Amino acid sequence: MDSNMHNLKDFLALYNKVTEMCFGRCVDNLNKRALTSHEDVCVDRCVTKFARFNQAMMAFYVDVQTTMNAKRMEEMEEKARIAEQQQRKESQREEPRLKEVTPTVVLTPAPPTAAGNLSI
Repeated sequence: MDSNMHNLKDFLALYNKVTEMCFGRCVDNLNKRALTSHEDVCVDRCVTKFARFNQAMMAFYVDVQTTMNAKRMEEMEEKARIAEQQQRKESQREEPRLKEVTPTVVLTPAPPTAAGNLSI
């Protein structure tokens, strides 16, 4: 699903929750078409309080998430450094073994043959 569509759905779900919550808390009766001044003030305060709370929670979440990401990066860098050190140790251990196992071959040129004589 497109991330913009997902964000829109999340926003609409949040909007509906706030609307239902504030309506349930603030609207006393449905006798009039418009809100009373008391209901209007209550709804305004409810929405403002929720928005401020949501903003504070998001700021806290961003701080925590940033700290967690930095810690994960440090852990991953440490693991990579340890793996690199182990790989170096492995290659240093293998190097002497390869020298011992592999015989040194010295190639010497063959003596020149007489011109035109290709017999062996």
